[in-house]
Amino acid sequence: MAFDSSILQSKLKQFFGFDSFKGDQLRIIQHLVEGGNAFVLMPTGGGKSLCYQLPALVMEGTAIVISPLIALMKNQVDAIRGFVESNDGIAHFLNSSLSRQQVADVREDLLSGVTKLLYVAPESLTKEENIALLKEIHISFYAVDEAHCISEWGHDFRPEYRKIRSIIEEIQPAPVIALTATATPKVQSDILKNLRITDATVFKSSFNRPNLYYEIRDKVEPEKDIIRFIRQNPGKSGIIYCLSRKKVEELAQLLSINGIRALPYHAGLDAKVRAENQDRFLMEDIQVIVATIAFGMGIDKPDVRFVIHYDIPKSIEGYYQETGRAGRDGQEGLCITYYSYKDIQKLEKFMQGKPVAEQEIGRQLLGETVAYAESSQCRRKLLLNYFGEDYPQDNCGCCDNCLHPKTRFDGREEMSLVIELIGSLREHFKIEHIAGILAGVPNALIKSYHHDQLELYGAGKDHDVRFWSAVIHQGLVLHFLDKDIDNYGLIRATDAGLDFYVHPHELMLVEDRTFTGDGDDEEDDPAAVRGGGGGDQTLLAMLKDLRKDEARKRGLQPWIIFTDPSLEDMSILYPVTVEELRGCQGVGEGKARKYGKPFLQLIARYVEENDILRPDDFVVKSVAPKSGNKVYIIQSIDRKMALEDIAATKGLDLPDLLSEIEGIVATGTRLDINYYIREKLDGDVVDEIYTWFKEEATSDSLEEALAALRNDYEDLEIRLVRIKFLCEVAN
Repeated sequence: MAFDSSILQSKLKQFFGFDSFKGDQLRIIQHLVEGGNAFVLMPTGGGKSLCYQLPALVMEGTAIVISPLIALMKNQVDAIRGFVESNDGIAHFLNSSLSRQQVADVREDLLSGVTKLLYVAPESLTKEENIALLKEIHISFYAVDEAHCISEWGHDFRPEYRKIRSIIEEIQPAPVIALTATATPKVQSDILKNLRITDATVFKSSFNRPNLYYEIRDKVEPEKDIIRFIRQNPGKSGIIYCLSRKKVEELAQLLSINGIRALPYHAGLDAKVRAENQDRFLMEDIQVIVATIAFGMGIDKPDVRFVIHYDIPKSIEGYYQETGRAGRDGQEGLCITYYSYKDIQKLEKFMQGKPVAEQEIGRQLLGETVAYAESSQCRRKLLLNYFGEDYPQDNCGCCDNCLHPKTRFDGREEMSLVIELIGSLREHFKIEHIAGILAGVPNALIKSYHHDQLELYGAGKDHDVRFWSAVIHQGLVLHFLDKDIDNYGLIRATDAGLDFYVHPHELMLVEDRTFTGDGDDEEDDPAAVRGGGGGDQTLLAMLKDLRKDEARKRGLQPWIIFTDPSLEDMSILYPVTVEELRGCQGVGEGKARKYGKPFLQLIARYVEENDILRPDDFVVKSVAPKSGNKVYIIQSIDRKMALEDIAATKGLDLPDLLSEIEGIVATGTRLDINYYIREKLDGDVVDEIYTWFKEEATSDSLEEALAALRNDYEDLEIRLVRIKFLCEVAN
């Protein structure tokens, strides 16, 4: 069968209302109606669906569209029925959500030849009764949508997809069109081989989405930053992706109590609730949907203005497809991702119970994601290169790395030092351990291995653990270092790394950075948001002077009143009430009421005198904490339980419990552990350490205290008295 372009053009106008085809659409459709197999690689928003919908409407028989999500099927069927007047039978879906009567209606329309498009889940395609039904009708062609699901190297692998070819052979042969928005060359090859359409004509559109802005942010107070971002983009629709259902629920709730119309979406919700939430987003009853990756495949909402990844995705394919849901209409699309290497470590832990081969695939995909997040190169260039496409420009002008280039340095000495240290150790260790040795951090694990006695201990003490961790991460990206697959997470030097050590050469590494929000270039930033810093420097200086005066009056160290981060937050948020003051970092109820009054008065006076419009939308309301550990610890200390017993109940050792307690105290909560201190510590020791904190300490830093006092006192003694001091004086 053949249709010339003028006929297809008229059908396009008749059914879909478009005057012209986009990109390769016409070539793809002509190829399919002429009986050819096709592989279509087209980014989200490029018009993939039309490549099989229009041929299905003009060809004889029924097109079978194999699709992974029920939500996608319903969405597409509703759309097709909307294009064709008075014929709801023209498109159907067949899946587990249908009642017996609905299945009978579908069967009747299929056998009568009314239905031109039948959407089927791969699981439904394997059922004997469905195979028998499809054998009775004439099939025009098979469309395998979201074809990346076929490949084990794809970001959303589904084993059922690998059975599609054998089922097609059982039903009846017909042309096959496979479509996906994301596939690396390896995944493309896997799809073609598995579907046995290696003769297919490949139609590959550019992966470049010039309207999308890409940015990676350090994951520092992400909730606060997200709320600030959404409020600076009023009325714009957005999707926020989280990896866990729990975080989806928590974040949706947090946004709601801060006045943002948001709802959750994940597979654990009741199907009816999930559908309602999705519809409310599509109908713009809500502004933001917070979702796991279960949301979005095939959702046809062209005006999603931002996609935020609260957690780094597991693969570049997943990242590209999810960010691709922004700006499908060709208008503005902001893609913000929060990155912390701790999230990568969590994903690595989740892989540990899986087969080694699956771990290896997951490890490589995750490694690519880390390389992308930590790279200083143009993000658009990196993405296109990943999918086998060259981006000729050096600066795209629409990603964080191009707009705000990171500082680079020749890191040959630093990388050589890392490789030398790894080679000198008899066993392999994790990134943090190696970084700690080089930075000269005297933690318990390093001491237990006597690594504080190594020649290279502290060899890089001019830099902190974060710096050395970044060097090691980049060593992994460069394949100078590798993680032992059998002992996941342990670092070793590769042959390439050892060769570099013997023959070092210029090696440009990226300095780790956070967004400082200097403010002078904010207008040029498409995302128009910064995380951390950037406060009112005049007010900050006044607050520090006031802190010094208050400390002198009370005979305390200034940091005990408020820490520098607390004052910096005040210089950004301009709090004028106790409740607002509690929204500042490190300020709890007790500290706000005990020390806050003069600071609030100063800020209120400053705001009025300088006619400042306070950014009260930056004050983020918080959800009551639900940490079982935290509540249990507080209650147990109130009951004067021995700390060893509390730790044992929660499966912690004593140092870990102290870390939990220190975290609780840091939020401003007062705990009375005097009962335990009286039993365990000598009174003179307590007095001497307490006096040091009161008269000599320059901050609340545990590291500073341990470094100053460790020669005379045990770490446990120092930590316990520090907690006592913070609770009694600083909080």
